[in-house]
Amino acid sequence: MTIEQTTRLDSSAAAVRGHILASVPVIASLERHGDHIAAWADELAGRLGRGQRLLAAGNGGSAAEAQHLTSELVGRFDGDRPAYSAISLHAESSAVTAIGNDYGYDQVFARQVAAHARAGDVLVLLTTSGRSANLLNAARAARSVGVRTWAMTGPRPNPLAELVDDAICIDGPSANVQEAQLVLVHALCRAMEPALRGRAAHASARVAASLGAGA
Repeated sequence: MTIEQTTRLDSSAAAVRGHILASVPVIASLERHGDHIAAWADELAGRLGRGQRLLAAGNGGSAAEAQHLTSELVGRFDGDRPAYSAISLHAESSAVTAIGNDYGYDQVFARQVAAHARAGDVLVLLTTSGRSANLLNAARAARSVGVRTWAMTGPRPNPLAELVDDAICIDGPSANVQEAQLVLVHALCRAMEPALRGRAAHASARVAASLGAGA
C-alpha cells in the first residue's frame, strides 16, 4: 500500500469514526422525549384500534423513514397481531407524479390527504428541516378535515413544528437527526405493540363471547 493510499484510508476511517461519534449524543437525546413518544404511542394505538388510519410522508431519506413506520403497522414489529391501516403518501408513485405534473410538487401530499384522510386519522410528517412546502401544505390540508397532525423534525424553530398539532424536534446535524428518527420510529412501535395486541385480544374475546351467547 502506498503512502497516498494509507493517508486516504486513514482519512476515510476518521470520517467514519467522526460520523458515528456525532450520532451518539443525538440518538441519546431521544431519552428526553420518552414520555412524549409514549403519549404518541398510546394515542395512535387507540385511534388505530378504533379503525382510523395513519398517513405518513417525507422527502428523500425522511420518506424512507416514514415508509418504515407504515410498514411496521401494516406488517408487524414484534409478535403477531392484526394489520392496521397505514399509508405512505410518497410511495404512491403514479399519484405523486400525476399530481406533481398537474398541480406542482408542493401539492403532491396535500392532494392525497384530501383524497384519503378522514376526521380522526393521524398524519405523521418526517423532515430534518421542517421547511418543505409539500409537507406544510399536507399539514394544512389535514387540519382542515379534522386529522391529527404530528411532525418529527430537526431543531426548533421551524415552520412545520409550529403548524402541526404536536411535534418531536431533535437537535443535531441533519444526517444524525435522520438516524435518530429511525430509532424514534422503532421506539414508537415498541410502545404501541402491547396496546395493539391487547386491543386485538379484547376484540377476539368479545366476538367469541357473542358467538357463545348466540349458540
